[in-house]
Formats: sequence, C-alpha cells, structure tokens
Amino acid sequence: MIIKTQADVTTAVLAEMARAEDPRTREILTSLIKHLHGFIRETKLSEAEFQQACAIINRVGQKSNDSHNEAVLMSGSLGVSSLVCLLNNGDNGSTETTANLLGPFWRTESPRTENGGCLLRSPTPGMPLFVEALVQDHAGRPVAGAEIDVWHCNDEGYYENQDPSQAEMNLRGKFTTDAAGKIWFRSIKPIGYPIPLDGPTGDLLRMLKRHNMRPAHLHFLIVKDGFKAQISQVYSSEDPNLETDSQFGVTQRLIAQYVLHENEPAPYGDAKGPWYSMSFTFDLDAGQPKLPRAPISSKSTSPPPRIERLVRA
Repeated sequence: MIIKTQADVTTAVLAEMARAEDPRTREILTSLIKHLHGFIRETKLSEAEFQQACAIINRVGQKSNDSHNEAVLMSGSLGVSSLVCLLNNGDNGSTETTANLLGPFWRTESPRTENGGCLLRSPTPGMPLFVEALVQDHAGRPVAGAEIDVWHCNDEGYYENQDPSQAEMNLRGKFTTDAAGKIWFRSIKPIGYPIPLDGPTGDLLRMLKRHNMRPAHLHFLIVKDGFKAQISQVYSSEDPNLETDSQFGVTQRLIAQYVLHENEPAPYGDAKGPWYSMSFTFDLDAGQPKLPRAPISSKSTSPPPRIERLVRA
C-alpha cells in the first residue's frame, strides 16, 4: 500500500498483521498496533520524544545480562507485571489469589532441601526465621508432593546472584510438601530493600519522585501436576512500604504476620535468642503447571550494585 496520509500507516500495518497464521498472535499484534498508533496520535508524540523512547528501550536491553533483568524490573515499576498476574489468576481476576510477581531474581536448580532444613549456605547475619507453609486446593484439601522453590535477599538487601561474597544458591532452596501439604524451614527474617537504580528503571523512579523500596518478602514458586504453577511473594505486615511498593506487588491476601518470640526456645535447629515465625497458606488453581522462563541464569562476578535509597516526595 502506498502511504498518502498518516491514517494510511495504521491501515497498512494492520493489513500486514492480519497475515499471521496463528489466531492468537494475530489478535495480539492487531490490538498492539491499534493501541500503539492510538497512543502516538493521542499524545502527538514528537520525533525527539520517539528517539528518546527508542533509546530507553535500547538501554533496558543493554542493562540486562545473565545475572540482572532490567526488563522485568521496568515492567514491575510500571505495574505491568502485577496486572498480568492478577488477570491470569484467581478465576481470571475475579477472586482473591495467592499468586504474585516472579521478580527478576529467580534461578532454576535451587538445591533440594529437606523439611526442617536451612536456607543459609554461607554465614548470613539476621534474625532467625522459622517458616511453615501449607499448600491446598480451593476446596481446602492439602496438596501433597508439591515442589516449592523458596528464595529471598540477605540482611543488606542483596540476592545471592547479585553478591559474589554469598555462597552459590545462598538463601535458596527447593522443598516438597508432605502428606499434610506442608513444608517448613529455617532462614533469616527478610528485610525491605531498594531495587537497583543504575538503569532506566532508576531514571523513571527519579523522574516521578518515587522511592525504590520493596517491602520485606519471601518468594515462593509452587509446582504440582494437576495445578497451575503458582508464583508468589509473602509480605511482612510490619513493613512501612506496603502501600507504596515500587513494584506494585502487595495484595491484601499476601500480607502475613511475622511473629517475634523473645523467651521461647526455637522449634528446631541451633538458633539462640529471639526468633521469628511465619505461617502461610497457599491456594492453588486447577490446571497444568508451566514454569516461567527464568529471568536470570547465573551469579554475578562483579561487586553488587551500590545501595541507594530514593525518598518518595
């Protein structure tokens, strides 16, 4: 088609999108072009602004590598990750769900760990935390034999893949639910942490005068035949940034009580002094499990990114 006016551009591109053989691909690309071209017309995007947008997209790719995924970080900061999650879980967004964000730090091949085991694989300061998690279906029946990946940051806010000083797979483990649908393990109490600011996501947060904090949380990924794979995060009720999470991940269903025990012996292991406990129940949707693509695949060999905390204006 020879272009005569600006309106012809959209018509021509939509005609090409219609050539896609797969119906779902055709549907997605058609909608994308309609909305993208509509956005450009609505905002009257200038040539300079278009060039700036292309530079940002390039920087997202350039900033991503085997141990850091800037695209996932940016998607979270725009609320896209949370929206996709909530629309695809909880009966397609109509009911409460224990599903949540994957985040940019999940790695495959977490070490198998027995129930009652510990996630600390190198010396790791922090208040001892004892976790018990129950996995059930929507009828309240326990799900036995489910594999559960668990991971979280250390007391400085670094995941092990960011920090060469931590042992390989520190604060990561893979558990299997028992006949009662439960797992239990020891770790350290997670802290809230700032997301990295050295890429375009940091530029966005600074421009909007937002902070870059994530509330304290533990990550879970639950897999069992007959159920949709569930990605989740469980947040601490006492964290001050629950309502302003930089990744828009906190839902009411995922806020848990981390209970301090000051004068009781730890339930198992050699922890001394005060400790925390946390119990949580996950509800799985029926379906077939499909693992997400891991956002990272290896550990960084460079010093961890400098921790910088923005103040929300």
